[in-house]
Amino acid sequence: MPDDETQTLNRGGAARTPAGPPPPQLSGAAEAPAPWLLRLIAVGLVLAALNLRPAITSLGALLEEVREGLHMSGSVAGVLTSVPPLCFAVFGVMAPRLARRFGAGAVVCAGMVAIAAGLVIRPYIGSTAGFLAASALALMGIAVSNILMPVIVKRWFPDRVGTMTGLYSMALALGTALAAAVTVPLTGAMGGNWQSGLAVWAGLAALAVLPWIVLVRDRTPAPGQPAPARSATPSGPSASVSGRAAGASGQASASGPAEAPALRITRSRTAWGLACFFGLQATAAYITMGWMPQIFRDAGVSAGTAGVLLAVTMAMGVPLAFVIPRVAARLKQQGPIVVVLGLCGLIGYGGLYLAPAAGAWAWALLLGVANCAFPLALTMIGMRTRTGAGVVRLSAFAQSTGYLLSIPGPLLVGVLYQHSGGWGLPIALMAGLMIPQMVAGVLAGRDRTIEDEC
Repeated sequence: MPDDETQTLNRGGAARTPAGPPPPQLSGAAEAPAPWLLRLIAVGLVLAALNLRPAITSLGALLEEVREGLHMSGSVAGVLTSVPPLCFAVFGVMAPRLARRFGAGAVVCAGMVAIAAGLVIRPYIGSTAGFLAASALALMGIAVSNILMPVIVKRWFPDRVGTMTGLYSMALALGTALAAAVTVPLTGAMGGNWQSGLAVWAGLAALAVLPWIVLVRDRTPAPGQPAPARSATPSGPSASVSGRAAGASGQASASGPAEAPALRITRSRTAWGLACFFGLQATAAYITMGWMPQIFRDAGVSAGTAGVLLAVTMAMGVPLAFVIPRVAARLKQQGPIVVVLGLCGLIGYGGLYLAPAAGAWAWALLLGVANCAFPLALTMIGMRTRTGAGVVRLSAFAQSTGYLLSIPGPLLVGVLYQHSGGWGLPIALMAGLMIPQMVAGVLAGRDRTIEDEC
């Protein structure tokens, strides 16, 4: 990837060298960023990822208390549980345009601010409508950050996509499990006040803002993107952050020879395969988070044990989310990993149907492995593109379309459960969805890029 960028600069960058001596840390037009900066960005990725799910799982832990405190009807509470994927789909499409206008780092920084603000406001606003609006604010920050995480990795760590994707995927899984596990004990420690139990997670989001402040003024293009249109003398944080003499504009010259053609991403079979794979794995994840404890409880497992089983399923993503992307990045095709994860899901759902209580721990572990399709999907987003512009477009398309596809799943499971009076049909649906998930994942995992298809 650095070779591509050097060629781009050599073709059109010689006449764009800024006037005056470059900053001390710049010895050339494409010098690598300082090690301290990369370490700071890695810390920022981890902190941001820790904040991408607590807004959802902390609410799930206290949903009954929130309903009583706000006099919320059951139907409104049901809508509330389907709001996250809807917000991810709607707000996620804004991320590419915002990243082009302000820079990916600045947008992630603003996303963390939105998460912190939404989480601290919503418990104390005092009305159902206000609670939903503040939740939507936090989810908007999560949505744009979701989309831009692969973009940040591609921008700053083009030769370590698998490793860095695994790092922040592991942090995301940790944040998910942590909020689910400790929100109720934290609420009890703070006097049983559910407002405090929800608002405490705003502190973690506020902490995540700090590393991204350094990147607020960064406008340099991702590796593989066109060079800036004209010269600009670097100054302030933008110069030190970018480590380049290319200036602060992320737009290519209209007549420059390095300008890449616009991607028509909807023409790419790989993009559609990845979107479907992302949507089906998200469907499975939201069904698991929303309904798996109830399946175990209806089978005679205690409520406390059912909660622990869900925590085990979520915690499986912590180590595997680091391992799977690294393995996937070494393979030309990721289809074999997709199939292994899908088979784990099929066996887990089969166990839930045949012996939900007797083999509960085994099924929880297997479904936890199957849920690691999420970090695999994120890794493939980075691997199925050659350019920074491509990864922005593919990340937005795959995640927004995927989350839109995932909205009906948890609701349909609830309808089937209510009308059938048991878990046979819902579990059959869950297992059945694993088949198209494997097919879409194999299609998305082929060794090609969307630039070849658009």
